[in-house]
Amino acid sequence: MDSTDASPENEDLRTRLHAMETKAKRLRNQRNSYSDEARSSAESRDGVQAQGKEIKDQINEKMEEQKSIREIAKQHRDRRDEIQNRIRELIGKSRGKKEDDRNSRSSVIQLAETESEISNIEDRIMTDGRLSLDKENKLLKQLKLLRAKRKALLPEVQENSIIKLDLKDLDGSILTLKAEADSEHKLMIECHEKADEIWNEIKPLFEERDFLRSEGDRYHAIFVSNRKSADEVHSVLMELYSEVDEIKNELKEQEDDQKRSIEEYNIQAKKMLTKPSESEEMADSLADILLSSGAITLGGTGEEDQRRTTSASLGRKSSRRNIRPRRGK
Repeated sequence: MDSTDASPENEDLRTRLHAMETKAKRLRNQRNSYSDEARSSAESRDGVQAQGKEIKDQINEKMEEQKSIREIAKQHRDRRDEIQNRIRELIGKSRGKKEDDRNSRSSVIQLAETESEISNIEDRIMTDGRLSLDKENKLLKQLKLLRAKRKALLPEVQENSIIKLDLKDLDGSILTLKAEADSEHKLMIECHEKADEIWNEIKPLFEERDFLRSEGDRYHAIFVSNRKSADEVHSVLMELYSEVDEIKNELKEQEDDQKRSIEEYNIQAKKMLTKPSESEEMADSLADILLSSGAITLGGTGEEDQRRTTSASLGRKSSRRNIRPRRGK
């Protein structure tokens, strides 16, 4: 019996298996293609995002530089405004306007007035010989208070880099302040212009950053789509592999059954073609048949039976010779 003989059912299973394996190969290629595209998109996305990060760092660096320059511009503006306020006060003073509240005046004006009073008192003490001792003591006490006031006003004026004024020369002080205000205004404008130049450098970086961000999002969307497609194909492939395993198991069971049938057939055929001397079972069967027919007897040896048979044969031959008639008598 040939083991290559296949039943129609077996052949159908093999045909289905071949078709499934072909489909599985196609699905594997499709899944791998999606995975390769997803990997390529992920690499492009990561590269674009890395460029975007570099651009973002450049933007942040320039924004910090611009912010610092704007702060300096603000400082120049504040100093300009402060000087302009002093100018207005001096102009009002030169026109003889009275201040309702001396404390409402700026520290610069107060310092200028204080120093002017100190200078006047010192000059009077040094030059006026008609001062009585009591009057001189009063002036010295007043001078001491004015010097203390000047000492308190100086840090604020120096901290804000405000120009000291000479109230004896109001017009000159006003011109000096105007020049200083113009200088501060010019420095402020220069800072703003420099900050604007930096902003002009930042704007294309923003455009490039936005482009890279959109490209990164696009590559990421492609990656997600391909990854999803690869997972879907992989899921179908796993189901197909499960069916393939079932068919392979069924084919193996059929092959095992066919192999057992062939082995049983070969055993039976071998029994039919075996000689008595090669099969103990067959020899015993033949011996039983001969014994039951009386063709052989049990006991004795084969040599005695042979001698017995030979003597009987010779006796019969001798008797035949003795009874044969002789010719001529």
